[in-house]
Amino acid sequence: MLRFASARSDAVNSQTAMRECLDQARERLDGAEIDLLVFHTTIGHDFARLIDGAREAAPGADIAGCTCAGVVGSDGASERMRALAVMAVSGRDYAVAHADVIRGANSFEVASKVAAALKAQQPNISMVNILASGIDIAGDQAIAGIESVFGPETIVFGGTSGDNMRARVCYQFAGSRILERGIVLVGYADPSLSMLTAVHHGSKPIGKPFTVTRSENNHVLEFDGEAAWPALMRRLNLPVETDVSQTLPVAGLGQRIPDDLRKAYCNDYFIHTIFKVSEDLQSFFLPAACPEGTELRLMQRDEDYIFAGVESMIAGLVGQLGERQPVAVFHTDCAARGKFMFNRVLKDEIIARMQYPVCQGRVVPWLGSYGFGEFSPVAGTNRFHTQTSSLYVLTREQ
Repeated sequence: MLRFASARSDAVNSQTAMRECLDQARERLDGAEIDLLVFHTTIGHDFARLIDGAREAAPGADIAGCTCAGVVGSDGASERMRALAVMAVSGRDYAVAHADVIRGANSFEVASKVAAALKAQQPNISMVNILASGIDIAGDQAIAGIESVFGPETIVFGGTSGDNMRARVCYQFAGSRILERGIVLVGYADPSLSMLTAVHHGSKPIGKPFTVTRSENNHVLEFDGEAAWPALMRRLNLPVETDVSQTLPVAGLGQRIPDDLRKAYCNDYFIHTIFKVSEDLQSFFLPAACPEGTELRLMQRDEDYIFAGVESMIAGLVGQLGERQPVAVFHTDCAARGKFMFNRVLKDEIIARMQYPVCQGRVVPWLGSYGFGEFSPVAGTNRFHTQTSSLYVLTREQ
């Protein structure tokens, strides 16, 4: 049986920060051995020293993690340049596997191979936590690769890694390895655990749609017969030389979702965010495959809609929980929902509106990140998203 404990540190010294977190986690586990460590770190930490600290404090633990723009723990969020949050797990009903390089074009192939490596270790995995590159990945194809091994009934949750909203480089961690464009999968096989999930974004469509007239997998080459990136920049009244990092909060592209998912999602559109532009500034890459003929619309964030959506999402989640108590919560949030959109007061209010109703005053292990993309089921179907708040609540069957 798996047991969970989380901790967070803003210590500047990377090795000290990791030791602090693991000391706290071990205390919360009543001194039990830490077998698995999952962690999120902002980009300013010395990653090698973080891993050194983990090896020193929990020498036998398997390690998985990634970078992000900010971390969330049971005591709130931090977006400092050196912020660290961990989830420590005691027990052996899990498996970890990774690959060095995942791109949009090979996302299915790589994800399926890593999933097969998981299954070889633990055939009864029911939940897969994915931590992957956030710069160029086809998230829907990665899900398809995992499902080709475990089936669609297996929950795929987690997110893509990020940086400090520059969309330059992000990292993943597997054991002692530091990857730049990698994928790490953690599979959970504890039969006593089940997971409830919730996801929502707070954006609405604006303007006329674009039609994708030329694309290759997740590489969008043309809108309505014109070069895609210049066409998008014209719509936004921005020069074509605009750095992609400057467009992250304003250039979300909405794709209409199937009718049967709209009620569960409380929206008519999934959002795709652009994290990579071609070197010639003529095309761009989406984090999901985008077939020719797809209609995409600019999405505009609405603050009132975000807050109302969070309340609705949490009310639904609390209703599903009923009398059950959360064992642990994993949380993936859009990086732009942090300091790049809200001031600290509003951001902390959003986190509090999530945590208090779910935890009901209890200290529940909680690990979250502000990343570049979110893997979260909608109406029982695994999906990849961007610009959402996504929660994954573990409960234990009695």
